[in-house]
Amino acid sequence: MATTTSPTPSTSSVTSSLITSLGGGSGVDMAALATNLAIAQFAAKTDRLAARSETLDKQISTASNIKSMLSSLASSLGDRVRTGDLSPQPQIANGAIAKVSLSGAIQPSGSYSLEVTKLAAAQTLASQAFTGAATDPAGSGSLKIRFGGVDGGTFTEDSAHAAVDIAIPSGATLSDIASAINGAGAGVTAYVANTSDGAKLVLKGKEGATNGFIVEATEAAGEPGLGKIAWDGAVATDRVMAGASDAAYKLDGLAMTSKSNSVIDAVPGLNLSLTGTNAGTPTAITFAETSSAISTVMADLVSALNEVAAELNTAVDAKTGDLARDSGAQALRRQLSALSTTVVMPGAAEGTPRTLGDLGLSIQRDGTFTLDSTRLQATLKANPQAAAAMFTNGLYGVYGTIDGISRKAATASDPGSLAGSIARYTSQKTQTTDDQAKIAEQQESLRVRMVARFAAADTRIGVSKSTLSFLQNQIDAWNKSD
Repeated sequence: MATTTSPTPSTSSVTSSLITSLGGGSGVDMAALATNLAIAQFAAKTDRLAARSETLDKQISTASNIKSMLSSLASSLGDRVRTGDLSPQPQIANGAIAKVSLSGAIQPSGSYSLEVTKLAAAQTLASQAFTGAATDPAGSGSLKIRFGGVDGGTFTEDSAHAAVDIAIPSGATLSDIASAINGAGAGVTAYVANTSDGAKLVLKGKEGATNGFIVEATEAAGEPGLGKIAWDGAVATDRVMAGASDAAYKLDGLAMTSKSNSVIDAVPGLNLSLTGTNAGTPTAITFAETSSAISTVMADLVSALNEVAAELNTAVDAKTGDLARDSGAQALRRQLSALSTTVVMPGAAEGTPRTLGDLGLSIQRDGTFTLDSTRLQATLKANPQAAAAMFTNGLYGVYGTIDGISRKAATASDPGSLAGSIARYTSQKTQTTDDQAKIAEQQESLRVRMVARFAAADTRIGVSKSTLSFLQNQIDAWNKSD
């Protein structure tokens, strides 16, 4: 016959029972004793890990704060260069002719004359009229769109622009055909126009003379209709609502053309969006003067750099600094200490400003910065345009240099950067947290073992006390009888 065994109590319930009974026999709080002994056993390791964790938290926080300060400085300077008081935004006297903007390639300066004689246009082609209902089939088969120039009824195909074939399924309505053309991504869009003559399919290409197009149709047997959309460029010119053409303009009197009304780098650093014509009456494009803002910007830059330097000096202090021996912090300090002599405009002409020192930036022995206003004003007076060109949005210049320092500090893959240090400290913090968890487990395990041992000892002490009490009572009874 099978025997039935009672379920074994869980470790936690047994421990709880032991803790409740501990001290009952000896009078000593064995549970507290076990806890205190377990804590004492691991106290040194626990304290070391806690101190290590606190130190790592400070290192991560300090390095992150300095990295964030650098990022904010670079971002703020970049905004001023791109759109703020350091940006020589272009201005056009006749705003109806074009909109002007900076391309960011280089810093344009001076003035230019602009005369627009023709705007770029896109070809617009209408089909013959479809007189049926909107839900009626408009034909099936295929359409082929070829691209090139259309001039005086002659089409010259552009071999560099591949033709596009568009399949039209059986039963397709005019709207279905428009959707098929739009879905082909051919550079031609289509829509249905309901005119007084009936519905017409309107096709529009892109701007530019070589973006003209013709349409060839292959009709499926028994399902005509696509032939009304076809056009070979030589007949039915009344169907062409607008012809494809290039823009034509003169910049400083030099004739130029563009396939689009959006002209990128019409002169290096200047974009044009042509909107009107002014044949015979050129308009002027000029640039806002920025040299007057440089003094203010340099004062702000020195102030911001000093905030970073103050945090960095505190952090790398040999006795009290959280980053006293940190490679990333030390590398950043070396970069900043060389900032005034760093060549930020390597392509600058001889005799023109090339360094931040030329703009008055000076570094002190304690790592802080000052602004030499006399030197700055001398540079602005001698080379105002060259000084303004140092505040560009490109790879070089004041912004590019500060941004480069910030980016290097934020490169986590570089062990010699602040971000690299943060990654290292974070990894160490994770390991320390894991070690603390292991110590806590070992401490608890030791406490549980001690509780079990003390329970047995407490029981023996209780028995001994009971025996001693019995003997004492017997002796007392004998003494009375005597």
